[in-house]
Amino acid sequence: MGRSLADVIVPELFNPYVINRTMEKSAIFSSGIVAHTPEFDALASQKAPVVNMPFYEDLTGDSEEIIENMQATDNKIESGNDVAAIIRRDKMWSAGNLTAALDGTDPMKAVAELVAGFWARDMQKELIAILTGALSASNATGNVLDISALEGAAANFSGSAFIDAEQKLGDAKTTLTAVAMHSATEAYLKKQNLIETVQPSNDVSFGVYQGKRVIVDDGCPVSAGVYTTYLFGEGAVAYGNGNPPAFVPTETDRDAKDRAGIDYLITRRTSILHPRGIAWTATTVANAKSGPTRAELSNGKNWKRVYDTKQIRIVAFKHKLG
Repeated sequence: MGRSLADVIVPELFNPYVINRTMEKSAIFSSGIVAHTPEFDALASQKAPVVNMPFYEDLTGDSEEIIENMQATDNKIESGNDVAAIIRRDKMWSAGNLTAALDGTDPMKAVAELVAGFWARDMQKELIAILTGALSASNATGNVLDISALEGAAANFSGSAFIDAEQKLGDAKTTLTAVAMHSATEAYLKKQNLIETVQPSNDVSFGVYQGKRVIVDDGCPVSAGVYTTYLFGEGAVAYGNGNPPAFVPTETDRDAKDRAGIDYLITRRTSILHPRGIAWTATTVANAKSGPTRAELSNGKNWKRVYDTKQIRIVAFKHKLG
C-alpha cells in the first residue's frame, strides 16, 4: 500500500464532509422525520450524559364571552420537560479494510464516503432501537396499535389496519408523513401492488404507501412472526451532532509492532437522536456517565411519555403478514 492513513486524512476537511454525507445518505434524514438544528447540536455538545429539552404544553380551554366589568380568566401555559440521552459511539478500521479507497485518485473522499455510509446505516439501527424502547414505555401505549393477537387474517397488515394505526393520533394524524418497515413487510405490500414508486428529478427513487414515504429497514423488530412498522411525522425525531470540548471525531493511529506496521482510522460521534415527547429516564443504565448502550436504549423501562399522545408524531403498528 503506497499511502498511509495519516498522509491522506485531513480532519478539518474529513469531519464536515462525513457529517454532511451521512445525512445525505440516510433515508431517515431525506424523509424529513428528523429535525436537525443548531440548538440540538449545542445540546449534544454538552458533557452531561443527558440534556433537558423543555417544552410548553399546547393551549387548551375555550374562549370566553366579553362581559363589561368582568376580568378574563388567566389560563397559565403549562410547561414540562423532555429529556434526551447523549449517545457516544466510535468505530475503528485498519488500513487493510480501506486499501481500495486509498488507491483511488481522491483517497480522502473515497474513505469519507465509506465512513459516511457506515454511520448512516448505524444511525438507522440506533433509531430503531430507540423507538423500540420509547414506544415500550408503560405510559406510551396510546401511540401503539397491536393487531397481532387477532385471529386469522385480522392480524395481518392491511390498509384498513394501517388507517387505524394513523387514527391513534386522532385529528393530528395528518402530521404523519413517513413509514419505516421491515423488507418482508414491503415485499408483502409490493406483491399487492400497494407501494407506488416515486422518482424525483434530483434524488434516488423511493416507495410511497398511502401517501407516506417508505423507509425499508430490517432492523424494524420482528419476533415470532410479529412485525413492527413505524409511522412518523415530520420532525418527530430531534437530531444533534455534538462537538464537546476535547472531543476528537477523527484520528489516525499506527501499530508498529507488526513488521510492516498497521495503520488505523478511528471515527467518533456524540449525538442526540431523540423521539420528541418521550423522555429518557436512564432507569436501568449500567454506566450513566458514558451514556447508554444500544440494548439500554431499546429497554422500555428507560423511557417515559411526557407529551400528550397527539403531540408525539410517532406510532408503532404491530402486525403479522399473510
